[in-house]
Amino acid sequence: MEKHSITYNRKTIEFELYRKKVKNINLNVRPDLSIVVSANENVPLEFILNFVKDKAPWILKNISYFKNVQSENTIKKDYVSGESFKYLGKQYRLKVEEVNEREYEGVKYFQGFIYLYVKDKNNYSRKERLLNDWFREKAKLNFKESLDRVYKVIEKYGIKKPDIQIRTMKARWGSCIRDKNIIILNYELIKAPKFCIDYVVLHELIHFKYKNHDADFYAFLTALMPDWKQRKEILDEEVVREL
Repeated sequence: MEKHSITYNRKTIEFELYRKKVKNINLNVRPDLSIVVSANENVPLEFILNFVKDKAPWILKNISYFKNVQSENTIKKDYVSGESFKYLGKQYRLKVEEVNEREYEGVKYFQGFIYLYVKDKNNYSRKERLLNDWFREKAKLNFKESLDRVYKVIEKYGIKKPDIQIRTMKARWGSCIRDKNIIILNYELIKAPKFCIDYVVLHELIHFKYKNHDADFYAFLTALMPDWKQRKEILDEEVVREL
């Protein structure tokens, strides 16, 4: 890995350069605001520097976006009525309702609201746990349904159906453990629309056939999901996440 920088409109843009066996120059702005470029050994450094400079407006736009998202996500939730939570691409308002000792605590959602039923409205940790447990159960259910949908498209290519693990990850929506036949999905994906979750699942499934993000990988992805770029854009630019 090498570190380089360019100057654009009096702003210095630093980036990490990785030399890999790829046909195209790949550029990525991570949620932690780091910038990563990958290119073949044969691509001259000057060409890469000019490439990054040409992409500077796009880079600065994404850095600004992630800064805004991080700022929004630093606001601590109080789990009180009126707060907003995102679920499967839609915003829901929270309604906290107190139940008596004989009634069950739990979470339901309908008509634009998430209802949190709890015996003590002032018990912050209990409210937090109930809602987080509900979101994790929904993540398990929706991620499994997504895998079932997407696997039908790719099964005929000899890819074995993997197991799913769910984690909170800082810099990616998913990852693939090829030797264990596992795909890992980011818990935060539960905030995304189902068609965006399907994109991430398909992306990781294709890694069982093509390890790297090379031309063959993207050609196969495009053949199976022609609108993947639009789905990715929605995922990266509209889904609020704590990464």
